[in-house]
Amino acid sequence: MTPSSLPSFVTAIAALSLVLALIWVGARLARAGGFAARFGGGRELAVLETVSLDSRRRVHLVRCGQRRVLLLTGGGSDVVAGWLPQEESEA
Repeated sequence: MTPSSLPSFVTAIAALSLVLALIWVGARLARAGGFAARFGGGRELAVLETVSLDSRRRVHLVRCGQRRVLLLTGGGSDVVAGWLPQEESEA
């Protein structure tokens, strides 16, 4: 690298750093403002609770839309323990 190309190299690195920082700040602001949830249609899948059975196995209560399912993970294979009855909506 010649001494005359060093300032342009430093300028390019600084510009790249600035662009990446602006993208990061924009993503943080969008996430904090709920931008992704509003325009993404909301979340259909959520882990409601997790209980450890031992050092390897866990039971997860997962909400998928309006339904809930129990999953057993961490053993030789993962198992769907079953779908839970839907809760009566409080009107």
